[in-house]
Amino acid sequence: MPVPQHVFEPPFNIIRSSHVVLDVTDLKLSREFYETTVGLHVEDADDKVVYLRAAEERQHHSLVLRKAAAPACARLGFKVGNDRDLDKAAAFLSENGLAYAFVDQPFQGRTLQFTDPFGFQIELYATMDRRLHLLRRYDLYRGCHPQRLDHFNVFAAEVQDTVDFYARLGFRLTEYAEEDGPNGRIAAAWMHRKGNVHDFAITNGKGPRLHHFAYWTPTAMNIIHLCDVMASQGFVKNIERGPGRHGISNAFFLYVRDPDGHRLELYTSDYFTGDHDHEPLRWSLRDPRRQTLWGAPAPRSWFEQGSPFTGQAVREPKFVADVLVAD
Repeated sequence: MPVPQHVFEPPFNIIRSSHVVLDVTDLKLSREFYETTVGLHVEDADDKVVYLRAAEERQHHSLVLRKAAAPACARLGFKVGNDRDLDKAAAFLSENGLAYAFVDQPFQGRTLQFTDPFGFQIELYATMDRRLHLLRRYDLYRGCHPQRLDHFNVFAAEVQDTVDFYARLGFRLTEYAEEDGPNGRIAAAWMHRKGNVHDFAITNGKGPRLHHFAYWTPTAMNIIHLCDVMASQGFVKNIERGPGRHGISNAFFLYVRDPDGHRLELYTSDYFTGDHDHEPLRWSLRDPRRQTLWGAPAPRSWFEQGSPFTGQAVREPKFVADVLVAD
């Protein structure tokens, strides 16, 4: 399948991944997990919604938890350059036959919401309420000391089409996993806007679903410490995969599941990709080092389980990727 070309003059300017909105069934339990275990900071909360952020973030929130009857992902949020980009985004969506709406969202400025052609529910904004920097408030650090939201990873039923759509929006490919042979298909792609390995990763599978969202931590030791914290708090079964080091992205990682099963990655040590001539790195789908540099394959749950998007039907993938799975 073709590797998309970098687009340096997209129809509007997305800066980075910004926030995720999750539906959860037990708001109190979810708040305790993200605040006390993981170590995010609560900015505002009531009996229906909780807003959290990480230590390095000046924005009001990067994680929104909403009380709901069933767990789901409600929205993925991206920050754009300015209000003019919101108007440009609306024009692009209109020209491509995609419905959109400008909505009022608490603590955010003007916000544009739309569903992309593949069922992923997206919101764009330019401004958000600002909060005091907590980077040097070490007295407030808990859990694994998360610093900032880094990226989203989704299951897409139509990987190539999804990659091509987001390439049109200026997302640049850094690494990808492809079947071997002359007709090999791309099974996963890592795409960025902010100059590291990814803001948005697209993985072959039943979709649209959220695979995971990720927070950056200062060091690998913070991630290892979270394993100790979760074990001490009775969350051993919520540790799904890791700690380890990805071949793809070079990142040190840990995947955990929250009380509703939403998957969270804790992540550090990837690399700079901001140069305009940065070339995407290809991985064979059968190379065991791509999942984990040390050769350990991921568990079956990592390939099969994810969070549906609120109100979106989940479709079978166009093809089934032949991936390495742990016994």
